[in-house]
Amino acid sequence: MTFKIIIPARYQSSRLEGKPLLEIDGVPMVIHVLKQSLKSKADEVVVATDDQRIFDVVVKFGYKAIMTNLNHRSGTDRVAEVVDLMGWTDNEIVVNVQGDEPLINPSLINQVAEYLDDRKDVFVSTACHSITHYNDFVNPNNVKVVLDKNSQALYFSRAPIPFPRDEFNQKTIGREGFYKHIGIYAYRAKFLKGFKDIEQAPLEDIEKLEQLRILYAGYKIGVVQSIDTPFPGVDTPEDLERVRKLLSN
Repeated sequence: MTFKIIIPARYQSSRLEGKPLLEIDGVPMVIHVLKQSLKSKADEVVVATDDQRIFDVVVKFGYKAIMTNLNHRSGTDRVAEVVDLMGWTDNEIVVNVQGDEPLINPSLINQVAEYLDDRKDVFVSTACHSITHYNDFVNPNNVKVVLDKNSQALYFSRAPIPFPRDEFNQKTIGREGFYKHIGIYAYRAKFLKGFKDIEQAPLEDIEKLEQLRILYAGYKIGVVQSIDTPFPGVDTPEDLERVRKLLSN
């Protein structure tokens, strides 16, 4: 199996401007993401950016970057543009690794790609991890996912799902069936080429979750379960300091 990795990296961020260039242990965050991605089985890794500063840093460190449109409405649209620009075939598997995941596990990248390689009837895959703590379950910043018997997504939500009707406590949440979504995706290139034609869904607008557009349009999303607890991404200044401490140790 072969696959490609695209790392979308925008300069603008509502909470951390210039996030991909913020240094962790003396190295820009996006370079950490690149290095982790290159430990996977991918045969090509590309940074997709809308900012010349990010492009220049990636090239300076000896990696591949490509400039994309400034006005994309989502990271998936940015990834889809790169697929067109690179001329990849319809059957190519493309993994979207977020540019703010400097501690992304390479084995998780392989997992989502291998799911698509095994399941030819599925066009998109992502990942999840078991929720065992009540606070994680009720936190709206943690996106939850409910799965069917084939480990495919039924729904994603910021709300606590599935909701235990009869008993709602820590003991209940510790059971199997409560999953936090991990924001990594693998796609077939053919799907990405048609993604721009899928209209934004009402559910997507309500929850502010892009993946609901895919479910609403009738596509399946396969979900692999990460055995290891995923390391934190970087969304806030507090996240940044936490990751800096982890890498310095």
